[in-house]
Amino acid sequence: MRSSRLTVAVVATSTIALVGATGASAQPTTSTRAPRVVTLTDRVIAPFQIAVQNGYLAHDHGVYVADGFTRTVSRIRANGTLAKVATVSGKDSDVAGLAFSRSGRTLAWTATDHAKGESWLNLTRHDVGTRQFSLSDYEKSANPDGDVQYGIKNPTQCQIDAFKKLGQAMGEDVQASYKGIVDSHPYSVVQWGDYWVVADAGGNDLVKVDNQGHISTVAVLPPQPVKITKAMATANKLPSCVVGATYAFEPVPTDVEVGPGGLLYVTTLPGGPEDPSAGARGSVYVVNGWTGKSVRIATGFAGATNLALAGRTIYVAELFGGQISTVHKGKPRPYVKLPGALAVEYSHGHLYASTMAPMDEKTGKVTGKGRVVEIRR
Repeated sequence: MRSSRLTVAVVATSTIALVGATGASAQPTTSTRAPRVVTLTDRVIAPFQIAVQNGYLAHDHGVYVADGFTRTVSRIRANGTLAKVATVSGKDSDVAGLAFSRSGRTLAWTATDHAKGESWLNLTRHDVGTRQFSLSDYEKSANPDGDVQYGIKNPTQCQIDAFKKLGQAMGEDVQASYKGIVDSHPYSVVQWGDYWVVADAGGNDLVKVDNQGHISTVAVLPPQPVKITKAMATANKLPSCVVGATYAFEPVPTDVEVGPGGLLYVTTLPGGPEDPSAGARGSVYVVNGWTGKSVRIATGFAGATNLALAGRTIYVAELFGGQISTVHKGKPRPYVKLPGALAVEYSHGHLYASTMAPMDEKTGKVTGKGRVVEIRR
């Protein structure tokens, strides 16, 4: 079962609607004052990622936003209007990943043309323009998760037929068992030493790109197993032969940040349900970029679409939970309610976040406004 494109409507993966760690934990903030949410702009729809520039002007916030719906990267002016920096064409395209270099001179952003199956990392500097490197070409040649087994291990014919029938009913390619296919949707980027590390939600991996455009694999995130219960099977009109089977969903990394010692912190939004109907399964992993080893340090997030590091505190955006949480003893601890929470970023002592514009589930039409906000204590 597979569709690792993060959608504008729910920013999630596959389509089956199943009802139903170790490592040091970060310390939450100790302040008792309730956070205050201040809107910087409400002129966005799907603000997948935000980034803050070093050395920004005193009259501006220095906050940039990648809006997947409008396919634009923009700077937020002090009055809330947007100054467009970059855009991509194509009705079935989006922009997602967004980050500044440590110097603040280079803006990295990712783009995907889903119709053509192409994706890129773009590096933009005002004095040299934009350089573009194909991530989809690397995915096609390397397919880092190509040997990873997803779905049910050694499914019976009844299980194979059941998932095929489910897929036909949904108009999707739903399989009882498969290995990672070629797919690329770069969703986040961060500078790591002399490299840019990209979290590819389609490829289920982290890849690194040097300034000459050489690309290599950093890590493949582990599959996310779920045991199918009777309630899940009944809700999806699946036969009893699937009850009790363990289905390994894809991990779908949604954000990557550099933490202490150069370790990479990653959020995952597991494939399968586009909501928490199979449980709140979003997780945070720590990845050793030199060895590729990953360790899950927290789970239980209702749609972990982004994270931010502030000292020992880890903030996580929970899209379906409608809040920003912190990691506490391997579990989420609510920090501030924020309906549609999509991205979160910490910079210069400030915490920023973005929210998804509400949409009509049946028509897909936008019914409200998305926001980029500053969360103040």
